[in-house]
Amino acid sequence: MTKVRWGILSTANIGTQKVIPAMQRGEHCDVTAICSRDGDRARSVAGELGIAKAYGSYEELLADPDVDAIYNPLPNHLHVSWSIRALEAGKHVLCEKPIGLTAAEGVELVEAGRRHPELKLMEAFMFRHHPQWQKAKELVEGGAIGELRTVQTFFSYFNDDPENVRNQAEIGGGGLMDIGCYPISVSRFIFGSEPNRVMGIVEYDSRFKTDRLASAVLDFGRGTSTFTCSTQLTSYQRVNIFGTTGRVEIEIPFNAPPVRPCKMWHQQGEEIEEISFDVCDQYTIQGDLFAQAVLNDTAVPTPIDDAVANMRVIEAIVSSHRDSGWATI
Repeated sequence: MTKVRWGILSTANIGTQKVIPAMQRGEHCDVTAICSRDGDRARSVAGELGIAKAYGSYEELLADPDVDAIYNPLPNHLHVSWSIRALEAGKHVLCEKPIGLTAAEGVELVEAGRRHPELKLMEAFMFRHHPQWQKAKELVEGGAIGELRTVQTFFSYFNDDPENVRNQAEIGGGGLMDIGCYPISVSRFIFGSEPNRVMGIVEYDSRFKTDRLASAVLDFGRGTSTFTCSTQLTSYQRVNIFGTTGRVEIEIPFNAPPVRPCKMWHQQGEEIEEISFDVCDQYTIQGDLFAQAVLNDTAVPTPIDDAVANMRVIEAIVSSHRDSGWATI
């Protein structure tokens, strides 16, 4: 085999608009099947995207012997249950973030993965695979900003549509689950460790009961990470990484555009270098890296335990807000 045959678990927009087209451009990915609880919808999307097979249920797709791996972009409350079912059906699993509604749910998936060591399992934090983040990590670890001291992140968009899954609390909506997970993942990735404690302030929408504005401080012992995320502010994202002698600033840290070069700035002393990256699609890179792990039977880029660690920080932020004090991890 030179390609992994993918089945897509649902016709969610993230899949049809971003991930599937990107995977189809990959060297090691072959998207062969898609499913929906609405058979007509599955067939329509399959026709639009040139996918050979369409199924009217998730179960039918999982039963297809010609599907090697599953991409799961279902709503948050269905991530763990259907990922476990996919593993039990003998499929490798790439599951969208966040891994579940709670860290405990995430542990259930980790344990299911351990019962199937022959299968690959990973959370789809695509941004980590983009060259700009690999470069940022390289600069920090290479001492190009001196001693790492703090990471500052802002991530926001505006969405007050009550029908949107991001505004439905009972199925895992809210800003922390949707985009707050990114600055948490960034800080853990850059520091290469887990925070000892966190402090959070959260504002909830009275209609949706979801968090719409959250700010937090993560204490890593040797430095801090601060971030604000919101689902009801003007759209913006930026990351700044500060050290004792320099800094790194990433222009579009998370939704890196696949149609134009991305750029970042590395400042050391008074000198500022602009670093540009060739056009690439982080979803294509993610799909190919996962597929190569399957084909070569090697470790996935990000172990599934990382997803649980991220969820624990989210829960600690909520706990800190509720108790009006620091929460330990």
